[in-house]
Amino acid sequence: MATHCNSPHSHAAKEYVSTWYGDIHQALMAKFANIKLLVCDVDGVFSDGRIYLGNSGEELKAFHTRDGLGVKALITAGIQVAVITGRESAIVENRMRALGVQHIFQGQHNKQQALESIWQATGITSDATASVGDDLPDLPLLQASGLALSVFDGHPQVQQQADYVTQQRGGFGAVRELADIILLSQGLLHQVQESST
Repeated sequence: MATHCNSPHSHAAKEYVSTWYGDIHQALMAKFANIKLLVCDVDGVFSDGRIYLGNSGEELKAFHTRDGLGVKALITAGIQVAVITGRESAIVENRMRALGVQHIFQGQHNKQQALESIWQATGITSDATASVGDDLPDLPLLQASGLALSVFDGHPQVQQQADYVTQQRGGFGAVRELADIILLSQGLLHQVQESST
């Protein structure tokens, strides 16, 4: 069941950790603290999900610089970042390479297979993996990962199966929010100030 940030008044405050995005239960923060790999979908997570097509067939996407800063901060802190997407775009390749993302899988109809190849290459386990998505094709990633995440405007079924739903919408700082929480949980939030987009 998805956990939003606001804590019930009936619970003791000590059971929750205060973050910029609201209070998060300590048990959930412990899951964030264990993360060594953040796996992201692209459309609807790094972007707002809309695809801009020009008259000549060119495709455009908008990326938020706050998300980019979060990704760089994670990588600086030694936490690996991967993107696994069903679509293919040179824009995605260029943006992710610029951010230092090493694991870029595009045109993936079997996203879980791509994830398993990352585990094999890195030695990272499923328990140390967080996956964030926004729609039904992302569910296999969420179900295979130790921490399942949805963006604020994700499909209801994705939100229902997520351990945590962001306060920010996809393409508008959702990845940054997750980066901040992961870094906070591991005592590494200062890495954000030391990064740049």
